[in-house]
Amino acid sequence: MSLTKTVTIDQITVTENGIILYREATRIMEDGNQISQTYHRSSLTPAQDLTGVPANVVSICNAAWTAEVVAAYQAAQAAAEAARGV
Repeated sequence: MSLTKTVTIDQITVTENGIILYREATRIMEDGNQISQTYHRSSLTPAQDLTGVPANVVSICNAAWTAEVVAAYQAAQAAAEAARGV
């Protein structure tokens, strides 16, 4: 009986406002058969620090977060804060 554990990024989504959503799947395998699977979801906002983020997710962030996307996201956040009176 051989148990192995793999962690992979199995989903990456870019929303219309530039937020990146990604999911890590952790699979436990026994002799080539999956016996368990769990998920961990994370989100990243435009221009967020990418330290510790998986390389394939960083590549998507770098492609999606153009200067225009970052500026639009920051403007929307400022407008939302102003509307709340923050």
